[in-house]
Amino acid sequence: MAALSTLILLLCAAKDVMPSSPHWKPTWPSYRVPVILPQSTLNLEKPQFDAEARLEVVSPCGPACHKSSPLPTYEEVKNYLSYETLYANGSLTETEVGIYILSNGGDGARGRSRTKRQIYGYDSRFSIFGKDFLLNYPFSTSVKLSTGCTGTLVAEKHVLTAAHCIHDGKSYVKGAQKLRVGFLKPKHKDGSKGSNITNSAMPEKMKFQWIRVKRTHVPKGWIKGNANDIGMDYDYALLELKKPHKRKFMKIGVSPPARHLPGGRIHFSGYDNDRPGNLVYRFCDVKDETYDLLYQQCDAQPGASGSGVYVRMWKRQNHKWERKIIGIFSGHQWVDMNGTPQDFNVAVRITPLKYAQICYWIKGNYLDCREG
Repeated sequence: MAALSTLILLLCAAKDVMPSSPHWKPTWPSYRVPVILPQSTLNLEKPQFDAEARLEVVSPCGPACHKSSPLPTYEEVKNYLSYETLYANGSLTETEVGIYILSNGGDGARGRSRTKRQIYGYDSRFSIFGKDFLLNYPFSTSVKLSTGCTGTLVAEKHVLTAAHCIHDGKSYVKGAQKLRVGFLKPKHKDGSKGSNITNSAMPEKMKFQWIRVKRTHVPKGWIKGNANDIGMDYDYALLELKKPHKRKFMKIGVSPPARHLPGGRIHFSGYDNDRPGNLVYRFCDVKDETYDLLYQQCDAQPGASGSGVYVRMWKRQNHKWERKIIGIFSGHQWVDMNGTPQDFNVAVRITPLKYAQICYWIKGNYLDCREG
């Protein structure tokens, strides 16, 4: 019982910010983030890299299904948040973690598959053209993975993406050992480099510049589970590049309740495979949520999975507006709701526990990960 009570504290303790005046701004809540630290690391056999890369995850378990799932035990959560690390030389390790509550920092918070098409009525996606947009924040934080997915820059050398872009739940995908991250840059013709002359009627051609990945972290909640069960809750991975990318990145943040999001709306950009070479931006309302997932109907196609889902809110401590990534676009769910077929696109929420884990992967010091 003590372990379960501790878990409930981990899941639920957060200081929500509620509207208090007609001049209220959508403000980033202050969360009490737990501490997640490595306990032991074991060397594993080198993986086979024999899985086919998937550009989306499809699951029949919808909001009601997830909400009715039993609360995991404290030991189960520790197991889900333990992780594998894949290195560029093919070696693999498994790290067990501990979850801690610091007294001076607070208690930590808490059908059928249809076709590939994930468009709802009128296609509301926007292709982003021209280096003036593509090379500027926030669009410049979106990158392409060599396995076909999208990722988002979250630090000088780190990219956040979906776990299924690296691992199918049972094995690492082909190409994961030599994984690369692509950055869109202008494609200059011979003799035109540095030229300021452009034809506004024709978008400037772009190309990808690739950087190799040094190591990859994938939570065991994804590896132990599968896309039709608990696994979708842990469909995220962090990539460390071999060298800094030198671009502005977007910070991660704990996902606020949907009712606190500006207009109840989320945004993300990705490399949808029906528009090759284009970065595609979209925004939409959140339709439903569970502790781990956001359900929405943002138009998307395979290839967009792994995109960072973000919102822009007021940062009270810094007295400025700030965008943060609050989730990772995962895939598609086709569910039966009260006898009526209903489909959603799904994003994995960055919960306080996931924030603590991802932040530690990036910074390597829990003291830098106390505020979500």
